[in-house]
Amino acid sequence: MNSKRNLLRLAGGAALIPLVAQARSARPARRSAMADYFPNVVLETHDGRKVRFYDDLVRGKLVAFNMMYAICEGICPASTANLKQVQQALGPRVGKDIFLYSITLRPAFDNPAALRDYIRYHGLQPGWTFLTGKPEDVELIRRKLGFVGDDAATDADIGQHTGMLRVGNDRLDRWTMTPALGSHRQILRTILELT
Repeated sequence: MNSKRNLLRLAGGAALIPLVAQARSARPARRSAMADYFPNVVLETHDGRKVRFYDDLVRGKLVAFNMMYAICEGICPASTANLKQVQQALGPRVGKDIFLYSITLRPAFDNPAALRDYIRYHGLQPGWTFLTGKPEDVELIRRKLGFVGDDAATDADIGQHTGMLRVGNDRLDRWTMTPALGSHRQILRTILELT
């Protein structure tokens, strides 16, 4: 009789395991130290959704950010081509557990429609999010992500913007950078090292 009760108790407990796991995964990700560092300004995605920078894009996620603009004839096309290969290598993980974000340096011109045109032109797949916003908010994010140069005149010229990729795992409080013009294999390795 005692063993029957124990068996029923174990069976009942086992039935609760999926519910407890589901409740744990439904909890919002904790706020890392970066929550106080990164601004939580509102940006707009290429599909017109309003998102908060930290809470919606970074919090609890593995992310990779680059800066670009739609009519760039400098490093943007080559960076996009490299990141496209990274997206293809990561497959369905992009937009699920690894998030690729491109933020325009020309938010006054690169509205969601222009960013969608850029995505179509380059043949990019879903899961990679392009972002625009108020110029002052984009500038603040650019600086917080470390996409700044040492020389103020060069830094002000968007044609000479940094060709870097900021990669971070907010859950682990680990952040790094890698050249967006480097090998797509190196970019992929940098991202996967933070998983």
